[in-house]
Amino acid sequence: MLDNVYPVQEVHGLARRKRRDYETKTVSQLLAEQSLAEGWSIQQKRKKSVRLQRKKPHHELLEDRVWSLLYRLGFTHMSGDGGGILLIGPDAPEHGAKTQIDVVGIDDEIAVAVECKSSEKPAKRPQFKEELGKHALIREKFSQAINSQFPGPSKRQVVLAMFLSNTILSDNDRTMAAEAKVLLFDEQDLAYYEELARHLGPAAKYQLLSDMLPEKAVPGLKIRVPAVRTKMGGHYCYTVSVSPEYLLKISYVSHRSKGKASDVNTYQRMVSKSRLNRIKEYISREGIFPTNIVLNLEKKRVAFERIHQETDLPKDQGLLGWLEMHPAYKSAWVIDGQHRLFAYSGHPKATKSLLSILAFEGLPPSKQAELFIDINSKQKAVRRSLLQELYAELHWDAKEPQVRVRAIISKAIQELDADPESPLYQRIQKADESRDPTRCITLTSIYSAIEKTGFYIVKEKGDQVLEFGPLWAGDNEATLERTVYVLNNWFLVIRESASDWWEKGSAPGGGLAMNDGVATCINVLRSVFQHLDSKGQKLIHLDKGDLSSCIKPYAEALGKHLASLSELDRQRFRDLRAAQGLMVRTRRCQAGIRSIIPSFNPPGLDEFLEQEKAQTNVKAKEVIDRIEKTLQGTVLNELKEEFGSNESEWWILGVPKQVRLDVTERFEKDDGKRGSKEYYFDLIDYKKIAVQNWELFEPLLAYGKKGNKEARLSWMVFVNEKRNIVAHSSSAMSLSFDDLSKLEGYETWLSGQIGGGEDMSEAVGKQDISQDQDEHADVSENQLA
Repeated sequence: MLDNVYPVQEVHGLARRKRRDYETKTVSQLLAEQSLAEGWSIQQKRKKSVRLQRKKPHHELLEDRVWSLLYRLGFTHMSGDGGGILLIGPDAPEHGAKTQIDVVGIDDEIAVAVECKSSEKPAKRPQFKEELGKHALIREKFSQAINSQFPGPSKRQVVLAMFLSNTILSDNDRTMAAEAKVLLFDEQDLAYYEELARHLGPAAKYQLLSDMLPEKAVPGLKIRVPAVRTKMGGHYCYTVSVSPEYLLKISYVSHRSKGKASDVNTYQRMVSKSRLNRIKEYISREGIFPTNIVLNLEKKRVAFERIHQETDLPKDQGLLGWLEMHPAYKSAWVIDGQHRLFAYSGHPKATKSLLSILAFEGLPPSKQAELFIDINSKQKAVRRSLLQELYAELHWDAKEPQVRVRAIISKAIQELDADPESPLYQRIQKADESRDPTRCITLTSIYSAIEKTGFYIVKEKGDQVLEFGPLWAGDNEATLERTVYVLNNWFLVIRESASDWWEKGSAPGGGLAMNDGVATCINVLRSVFQHLDSKGQKLIHLDKGDLSSCIKPYAEALGKHLASLSELDRQRFRDLRAAQGLMVRTRRCQAGIRSIIPSFNPPGLDEFLEQEKAQTNVKAKEVIDRIEKTLQGTVLNELKEEFGSNESEWWILGVPKQVRLDVTERFEKDDGKRGSKEYYFDLIDYKKIAVQNWELFEPLLAYGKKGNKEARLSWMVFVNEKRNIVAHSSSAMSLSFDDLSKLEGYETWLSGQIGGGEDMSEAVGKQDISQDQDEHADVSENQLA
């Protein structure tokens, strides 16, 4: 027996409450303070009472969302508040054992029993096996109760489902659910069906039923209609006319926005509500559609009976006959015309109108996607990113390994984005998605980074592959699984090591979990593979777990290097752009790994470091020379202003005696070739002059606001030390980027001081980080065959 389930007309008030993401209650004003302390807030004050509200708990909100979804999809009976109550024991109803079902929905074709499980944050669920087993046990009793209490025109299909939010399941958990015939839906699935229901209304129910009952015959929908059979591209197709009401029940559209990354047969854009409304108005004005809706029908679901032909045409040029359809859920796929079809959802003309259909028979998914592209490219331009996204559908079964590799990459990227355990979860921006600080990695950029030689194919000659790479596993599915596993483990270590930087995405202070940052990490992984291969390790012979173990120390070293970067270093990392910037970032990360694993020696790294050392020292020397020139002019001019321009005045009164002796010695050794003694001061001499004339030089040359004379003039010591390094080209030493940054900071500060500006002493080692505009890796895109 099933209790607490009512006709939908009796739960309209409950539906209004469940639609809200908050709960309400009314209490007397005397009890309001206690409720406020428990997290409630005031919605409305009355004379003697207070109306309160608070956000629903996570588990309750999930249950209400699922209940509201089934309600909006037009189920005729729904569970009441608290869920359905099922008698599972043999005793009388008032004494027998009972179990609660979170959500029950019943209509003429199906009865659904749903359990909802959630966590506040993504986490594994140790009790899942027990919860699954308990839910699976109600199948027989639930079916018996449905058939006896809710008789319908035909026997209903019974579905047991679990909706999960922030729940991380293992492969074993999913296998157990499949064996128990309990369907699993996650947060992304729920959001997809909610959006579809907002766009389509009750017609979205058949999308849900198709996912719940694939291959199950749709009861009472067998039809026989006149048809003309022809052949296109080697496949039979039929031209028929059917009502929109009938077609809505049997059709299925697989949208790319749906959360099922494992479903390769996805090529349609999500329907546009505004476009649907425009078409609805057109239908209401007696508008007609002169073009066909294009479908694909499963071969086993159709039968064609030829009738007598007055004209004896070749069999592929048009045969008259009867087309008999035995539809099942998910057996009629819409290739083109979803908006024209779904505009009839809930429209009065859905039962009376006829739509012209071109129905292919047994068209493979790759051909469906190709046909979709061909049709839509003539009407609305198909973006390059969409073509890359569809590469898996177009070329999954290609004969050439090079083409299949690109299909695998396309599929792997979409799985990484859809996997809640992946560091790239919901961070990859696909064709129809808008960019935000988290979803800021374009599919195009990551596709291009992975597709380069080294991961799957190492050597090839023409169309022949001579040597496969470490991510190749023999066939498509195994290679896909290996790719996702290895990339996930590589990026997991990096994210955990530099989590604060990773989580910022493209927000201010970010730059790692973005196009260029992710492409850099992929390039470094490629060099790790090459390094291990050069040591004689045959990575292709390792299973995915052993391969991930081999690269883990390098991932940890890379993560440690990235985590050690200062804010300024991170901004410099982010500012490097285009192909040259990608190369520089990759080399610096390789150098970071080498500092921890000295044996790591990618080809070309030594040459890069030598060149960078020289370039850094050259830039530093230019900065130091400008600082020294500024100090020379400023210090000597101030001395002349203070003591007089005659050498007997400023030279004797303003310059310490030891400095005068040192300058004179240098002057005499050089025979005064540079001119006067003013040109023979060393940089550090200006510090000594400032110490002796503190009151004169403190406002100009004292850095910072705290400390004694030596501390506030120590910046000159730093500049002088770096000058001694860069002044000798034969030196084996090179300045770091931090050193160069500090020098540039001191130059900026000194310019502000000499120019009469405000104190800029806080500028050294820091910089204003402005929010950058959209970043896209400057990489070439692959031409899609």
